[in-house]
Amino acid sequence: MAELGETGEAELQCLVEAEQQKAHHFIELCWDKCVEKPGNRLDSRTENCLSSCVDRFIDTTLAITSGLPG
Repeated sequence: MAELGETGEAELQCLVEAEQQKAHHFIELCWDKCVEKPGNRLDSRTENCLSSCVDRFIDTTLAITSGLPG
């Protein structure tokens, strides 16, 4: 990290925090969509729903960002 310098480290930290916030937001949205009744374990239907939900968000994010100039 020393080779990044203070500005680079601050930018990297902001990027990491932004990605963590996105992940948390995706988890919340998918949890609300897929989990009907929390229990000790997730059934296979709920696991598949959560996995598909997160995959859709990732695919959408990648599609949007790949279309941006820069």
